[in-house]
Amino acid sequence: MSLRKRVDAPRASLGAAIALFLGVFCGLAQAGPENGIAMYGNPALPHDFVSFPYANPDAPKGGRIVLGETGGFDSLNPFILKGRAPAELSALTVETLMVRSIDEPFTLYGALAESVETDAARSYVAFTLRDGARFSDGKPVTVEDVLWSFRTLGTAGSPPNPRYSATWSKVARAEQTGPRTLRITFTEPDRELPLIMAVRPVLEKAQWGGRDFAAGGMEAPIGSGPYVVGAYEAGRYITYVKNPDWWGKDLPVNRGRWNFDTIRTDYFGDADVMFESFRAGEITSYRESNAAKWVTNYDFPAVRSGTIVMSEIPHHRPSGIEGFVMNTRRPLFADWQVRDALILAFNSELAQRTLAGDGARRIQSYFGNSDLGMMPGTPAPGAVRALLAPYAADLIPGVMEGYAVPVSDGSRANRRNLRAATRELAEAGWTSADGTLRDSHGTPFRFEILLTNGAAETASIAAIYVDALKRLGIEARITTVDAAQMKARTDSYDFDMTYLIRNMSLSPGNEQTLYWGSDGVASPGSRNLMGMHVPAAEAIIAHMLRAIDRGDFVTSVKALDRILTAGRYVVPFWFSTEGRIAHARTLHYPDRIPVYGDWPGFQPDVWWFAP
Repeated sequence: MSLRKRVDAPRASLGAAIALFLGVFCGLAQAGPENGIAMYGNPALPHDFVSFPYANPDAPKGGRIVLGETGGFDSLNPFILKGRAPAELSALTVETLMVRSIDEPFTLYGALAESVETDAARSYVAFTLRDGARFSDGKPVTVEDVLWSFRTLGTAGSPPNPRYSATWSKVARAEQTGPRTLRITFTEPDRELPLIMAVRPVLEKAQWGGRDFAAGGMEAPIGSGPYVVGAYEAGRYITYVKNPDWWGKDLPVNRGRWNFDTIRTDYFGDADVMFESFRAGEITSYRESNAAKWVTNYDFPAVRSGTIVMSEIPHHRPSGIEGFVMNTRRPLFADWQVRDALILAFNSELAQRTLAGDGARRIQSYFGNSDLGMMPGTPAPGAVRALLAPYAADLIPGVMEGYAVPVSDGSRANRRNLRAATRELAEAGWTSADGTLRDSHGTPFRFEILLTNGAAETASIAAIYVDALKRLGIEARITTVDAAQMKARTDSYDFDMTYLIRNMSLSPGNEQTLYWGSDGVASPGSRNLMGMHVPAAEAIIAHMLRAIDRGDFVTSVKALDRILTAGRYVVPFWFSTEGRIAHARTLHYPDRIPVYGDWPGFQPDVWWFAP
């Protein structure tokens, strides 16, 4: 008999987290250093907490977990733009000053730092390092290492990684103030900056003396984390081995975490091949993103016998955005009416029924499924309207008046939406002649959908979309490339349309500038794939970062959600309110599920092996 494990997030825990986030901002103008810091209000856990509430401090140690990924890697430096490094390498091998709890919207607790201090305005942040913190080679972690890491991450490379350089540009001074203390002073009001600096990776300066950090290559940065890189073969697999002398194993933030002796990631060129490897027992945990496959693809002997357990992990985070993103740097997609027509042409209901099943829900906005999201199809309410009003003249239709992602009738013809799309295209100067859509110069409407090799489900969605576009006289062709080519092309914005996914947290912050800021229009390697340049959005993000109470913060996010959604940059797919993980029955996780559910910080962090 197959095993299906469903764990519900405790109501009391979720209520406590939301109540904490709803609390009046206390400013953290504390009498002295603290062991935690929250974006709003105070940390939920007391000074003497034993472990994170979603970790099992008595979890057994040992064993291994084998994960799978599509694609490959050609670098072991995940902090620079050059090359493609394993996604999990930083989290497993490199530590930060503080660690995020995924049971609170945005709260950090001390790791390399034993304490944090700031003022009500958050104009600075000061940290005290723990005595005894050490890198994997036995050398102590020093203030000099911290300051060098922050400066190097923010400046190394041509260009430097925008993920780090954007924050570093807001640092006025970073200085050592004592044998184990440092202070960072900021150039502008931004309540999130102390928390961002607290989760910057800390590397060993001595490893890079006289060498170019941004050159890339197959030497992993030395960190102080629970694992070190073991055996690997570029593009095929990588193994992480528990450091038996890890200095931080007894810290409260680490109790019940990092329980495996070995973590291995195998790489596959195709998702179907990866699933077959899981069926064969070669990888021991598999995330299923497709609700329909969850129902139909798991009737095989290991599931029926209970050797494999099917676990459903609920979450309470925003939907985020996933779909086909249009590159507005291309003149073809610069007109919002063209983008509107391309969204109308996507028969989501048909694609969802065919490929995703009944367990998926259409994405309605970037922050849907949370109280941060806008109300689709309704005019901007009072406080949101007031915030948007200074920019109203420059906002496209739908931001103020209301916009809702179009719904089809689910039939293959999708006539109503295609008629609406034809009208939008005609108003934008595109008319059909001999079955081909052309502009006033006779240029046909053609574009490429760029996908990664092995992304079978996304390719199937694209095929349904291409068929629908033909009915409008649009020629869309699907091109697949390997992971390295995909990174190179998206870093340089050499694409028309491609796949995009952006997960959103309950506490959006500076990453929003990386996703949607104008600096990313031309600067290579940004995450602004759509090439969005909307001054109102940047002003709203700045307002959000200055907000000192949650009401003002929520108003800002709702306003940003309207600009993003009504901008019609992405042909949205669907999302699920739960994660689905099929795994060997020897792999276990606590019954207590965090608010964020299956999110970075959950697997393999709090899982363990037990025969």
